[in-house]
Amino acid sequence: MTSQGPWARFLRSRAESEADELLEQLNLESQPCSAIGNCNAGELVSLAGTVRYVTILPKDKAPSFEIELYDGSGATKIIWMGRRTIPGIVAGRRMTITGRMTNIDGSKTIYNPRYQLKPSR
Repeated sequence: MTSQGPWARFLRSRAESEADELLEQLNLESQPCSAIGNCNAGELVSLAGTVRYVTILPKDKAPSFEIELYDGSGATKIIWMGRRTIPGIVAGRRMTITGRMTNIDGSKTIYNPRYQLKPSR
């Protein structure tokens, strides 16, 4: 086990406080959102967070567009089947999603959710 340096602790603290602020702001703007860390498989959830990364799959695989949404309490993989891209969804973009939480190989995952992009800062 490695210990985290002060810079890593600062970045984690900053990301968590920004995620908490985002969740609070989005809850005021729209429907109440759950913290990803508190969600369980089978629940219909509304989540707010920041896109941490976008995965681009090779052309020879079935089309799907994958992202990781992070809110400070945890992260979940979001997958849209049949899509290769969705305009406006890029790393760093804030958004809300609504869908059914599943657990695939120990990873929280939501397929084909409804989504709303939020303004960039």
